[in-house]
Amino acid sequence: MRRVRAAILAALFAVGPGLSVNAQDVTLTSRDGDVEISGNLLGFDGEFYRVDTIFGELTVDGSGVLCEGPGCPNLEDFVARVTLSGAPVIGRVLIPALLEAFAIRYEYELSRTNLADGQYVYGLTNAQSGALVGEFTLHLSTSDEGFADLLVDATDIVMSMREVRDDEVRRAEELGLGDLNARGRSMIVALDALVPIVAPSNPLQAITTPQLAGVLAGEITNWSDIGGPDAPITVHVVTEKSGIGQATQDRLLAARGGALVEGAIRHADGQALIEAVAGDPFGLGVTSRSETGNIWTLALRGTCGFTLRATRRAVKTEDYPLTAPLFLYMPARRFPKLVREFLTYLRDPSAQLVVRRAGFVDQAPEEIEINAQGDRFANAITQAGSEVGLEELQRMVALLSPLRRLTTTFRFEAGSARLDAQSRSNVQQLARALEIGLYDARRLVFVGFSDGEGPAAGNRRIAEQRAEAVKTAVIAAAETANLSRITIETEAFGEAMPMACDDSEWGRQVNRRVEVWVR
Repeated sequence: MRRVRAAILAALFAVGPGLSVNAQDVTLTSRDGDVEISGNLLGFDGEFYRVDTIFGELTVDGSGVLCEGPGCPNLEDFVARVTLSGAPVIGRVLIPALLEAFAIRYEYELSRTNLADGQYVYGLTNAQSGALVGEFTLHLSTSDEGFADLLVDATDIVMSMREVRDDEVRRAEELGLGDLNARGRSMIVALDALVPIVAPSNPLQAITTPQLAGVLAGEITNWSDIGGPDAPITVHVVTEKSGIGQATQDRLLAARGGALVEGAIRHADGQALIEAVAGDPFGLGVTSRSETGNIWTLALRGTCGFTLRATRRAVKTEDYPLTAPLFLYMPARRFPKLVREFLTYLRDPSAQLVVRRAGFVDQAPEEIEINAQGDRFANAITQAGSEVGLEELQRMVALLSPLRRLTTTFRFEAGSARLDAQSRSNVQQLARALEIGLYDARRLVFVGFSDGEGPAAGNRRIAEQRAEAVKTAVIAAAETANLSRITIETEAFGEAMPMACDDSEWGRQVNRRVEVWVR
């Protein structure tokens, strides 16, 4: 018995749950007849069986066994099925657009079936045989409900506008779904941003981030307090159960320790909020950049003169302070081959173009010439303090003038040395670019910048340490890259080129960054 059990375990490797089917009795027998496994079939992904046995849950390579029993699947007509649940911002437009492009690329036919309660099924069929090969079910709810569905095994992938919370990570591990914070358990599929919106008739053009937070918290109640007409402000928000609502709470209110103003009008989703604000001349709301349509969006300005809008480049570089990555979270389970191919396709350069055409911000790195950054250098000169002299500014210009800035920028979580979610994704993106030789025979310079709090010399040292840390992280992730073909350097200029005002935590966080410049 010990020999048989050892042989069984040698033929297995541990992966998480596959796509669920109704548990039924099966017997899996090795092709030489020496090993036999009986139990309830929990899942089959087209390649591997997942069986509940007396030895526990086992995963078996289907190519090495024969299946007998009422639960055995039809191997020839296998259909890959996966369910994605969560944020409508992701599931309504973005995933369908990517599925359509994926189908065209791999010569599948794509169909859509509308189900009840915000559910859709996208079917992929073989263009030649007409056989159904895959079904992607999208359940549009909220980020909260997406994670709740995952924890009760009602979905396979979570679509979220926020990062997974600590309690969700803990419960997922307890249920055997793996560490959702581990590498490979999540991916950023696109970038978005939170933007303040007002009715087109509202004369206001811009608002500071602290003022926006003050309005949401009820500390500012009249438009005249922020440069508008003498009228009360009506606050519109998306329900706190949604990803947009939670991102608004986390990014604007949590830092102040405040709660949302009593009497704020809550809406089911971003579209409902936009329609309400458009018809309310004294309303102000916060929604996602991808859903603004024709509504008027306010720029974010600082008291020192900086003004930032949620442009594509500003969001991609995180120069805009309220960027919001769109996540897919996946448990430690093996997906069918077709699903794995789709997830791999999401990182393809052609998929990034689809992301942009769908109205979101892609992650493909762009090179920005020095001539297109005159405003940044002008700000560096006008905002330079007494500790940043002309000599340091000249040194910065001399180093950066022959180079181009990549839109790949690295920033850190508030009050932490840990890279934020978008920057952690950027590490993998840049590492992959190094591995495929995109920057062979080129020069990469990781340039550290800081906020203006504290002595300039100390800020420059901290910025240099951050640049070194990011360089080290990228090199470690680029496991197969031939680094001998690339010149990689670090440099730091501390507080010499601010992107935002230092009068708020949001502005200081934007200024603490590591940029990548190339030649």
